[in-house]
Amino acid sequence: MTGGGRESEGGEEEVRGARRIPGPRGAADDLDLASVPLPPLPPPGGSAPDEAVPEQSQPASASASGDAPESDAGEPEPDPGPGPAAEAWPEPGPCPEPEPGPEPEPADGHPHPAAPEPEPAAPAAEAWPEPGPGPEPAGGTPEPPAPDPLVSSAPVVLPHQVLKALLGAWALSACSAEETAAVEDHLTGCAPCADEALRLRDAVGLLHTDGSLDLDPTLRTRVLDGCFGRRPARIPVPEWAAPYDAETARLDALLRDIGDSEWHAPVRLQWFEEERRVSRRTTVAGVIGHLMAVDGLLSAALGLDDPLDGGKAPLDPTERTETYWSATRRPPTRAVREPWRAQSHELIRTASFAGRNVAETSVSYGAFALPLQDAALDRAFECWVHGGDIADAVDYPYPAPSAAHLHRMIDLAARMLPAALAGRRSAGLAGPAKDLVAAGAPGRSLHLEIEGHGGGDWYIALDSPAAVGAPERAVAQVALDGVEFCRLVAGHISPVEAAAGQEGDREAIRDVLFAAASLSRL
Repeated sequence: MTGGGRESEGGEEEVRGARRIPGPRGAADDLDLASVPLPPLPPPGGSAPDEAVPEQSQPASASASGDAPESDAGEPEPDPGPGPAAEAWPEPGPCPEPEPGPEPEPADGHPHPAAPEPEPAAPAAEAWPEPGPGPEPAGGTPEPPAPDPLVSSAPVVLPHQVLKALLGAWALSACSAEETAAVEDHLTGCAPCADEALRLRDAVGLLHTDGSLDLDPTLRTRVLDGCFGRRPARIPVPEWAAPYDAETARLDALLRDIGDSEWHAPVRLQWFEEERRVSRRTTVAGVIGHLMAVDGLLSAALGLDDPLDGGKAPLDPTERTETYWSATRRPPTRAVREPWRAQSHELIRTASFAGRNVAETSVSYGAFALPLQDAALDRAFECWVHGGDIADAVDYPYPAPSAAHLHRMIDLAARMLPAALAGRRSAGLAGPAKDLVAAGAPGRSLHLEIEGHGGGDWYIALDSPAAVGAPERAVAQVALDGVEFCRLVAGHISPVEAAAGQEGDREAIRDVLFAAASLSRL
């Protein structure tokens, strides 16, 4: 076979066992150079004695010009031929460009891997690395080793408009390494882009805030206090009506945030009757209708319109709710929000204009009665509890009331416990009285210690509702968290589930815990 820098087929037998020139290899970036064994160099003055390098015909261009390179000893070196010549041991300095041609067949019969074409920007990276300092030439003066080839990486050059468009991604750390370097290099010389980058980086810092986005439940109270401090209201809301005002406003804010479909979300109302827990299933709109129906008791006491039929509705809260629900021809929708909110506004406005004497107005609940100031506190408690029921149904954050308002709610429940305990004793659901005393005298008591939010200490009279609880007559102690105690009073947890610290008379502790649960109702 002729041409392409190879000898004829007859000469191929002579060089079959000789060392061959290495075939093409991969790029230097993909090769671990430290793991590649380097070929041995021939001794000075000639080739290795045992391995003769075959003679090969020169390419046409080299024969015509007669520019064949010579070795250090003066003998002509064999021309590597086209193609694989780029893989020969290079002399220091630039190598001539090889001419294309067919690759030599390897001696072992296995083809060498094909090498990718070298990039024009970095031809030195594709050459076979220098094996290090070689043997001294015949003159005795060693030549310095050639430097290792380096891969050149030209910096990315981008126009101003592109760099300006990358500022947002740079602020979010979403650029590549080359783009980041180009943008930061550009910012050192462009003042408008540097100002914009600073503003974007500050904005990114606001996106990673760790603070909660929920409003502080005390925000409304603090804003109103600040406003009234600057310009007091001519007719302020009475202090005893402040919890009801705050809780109706919080619930109204929740209702404004929910969508139309969420007004039909199912809500399960829970309370205790005697020794068992009962529940009733309704919707978010049904809960607001229940609150409006019971608030009508306060409206009737103040001479306002009752949302139920003209004073003929029952006084018991459960019966009033059932009457309202049965009178509704269609399931209530979000349309119930406006009349409920208008009713609460009218109650607060009327109480504010009525003066101090209205606080003692009696409000009848059928089986019992409360002064208007306690009835408003009771409605604030119910508004918070049912607001929590709605929030659970629609997955909405709903914190507890402020500590001052929660303390007053707990105080109302503690003052109602002696009467509830006497009612259970009359029904045979509590232990008998052990030490009856005259009305107003200190009697046997239970120390109720409320911890945490809205906490305090109360002493509950055990034997007579007219007796006075006193520390010196305490026979038992119960410790509860403030919110946990309110959940017990609302009927959301059973007395045996209440996480209470208990000490003293076990019967008295059980009677008080069950009396607290009996305060709950629909």
